Amino acid sequence: MASNTATMGHLPSGMGICTTIPDILYVPELIFGGLVWILVACTYVVPYNPQAWVMCVSIFCFLMTFVWLVVFACGSHHNSSGWAAADFMYHGIAAMLYLSASVLLALVTLAFKSDPPTYVYKLDISAVVFSFVATLLYVIHTILSAIRWKSF
Repeated sequence: MASNTATMGHLPSGMGICTTIPDILYVPELIFGGLVWILVACTYVVPYNPQAWVMCVSIFCFLMTFVWLVVFACGSHHNSSGWAAADFMYHGIAAMLYLSASVLLALVTLAFKSDPPTYVYKLDISAVVFSFVATLLYVIHTILSAIRWKSF
């Protein structure tokens, strides 16, 4: 059985993205990013600007991660070190964007705290949790992508 960390010096393609680190994180990033997108869309957008930023970040990162997944699955990267660097940069930018959106979403959620918790407040709490999980996934992906980029 091959180790999935032994392949850090090249970019996978095809179904190899489902078995190598950090590319295995694409699917959880899509799942948690999609959940943030859905949960924020289901709530009342009372403070327009912060929640609009969260929606913008979640939709942008969801679409770009999907495009990135397709590029890697099709093998369009041709195992180039430039693509490894771009992978590191994209995930670093996505991690920073998600961190800013997560903090703003948590701030807005705390500002509209209700006792007893309403349905919308529970959705907001869920969105905050999933947003921070997505942030953590993007940070881990950034670190592992940097290690892979440096091993080229």
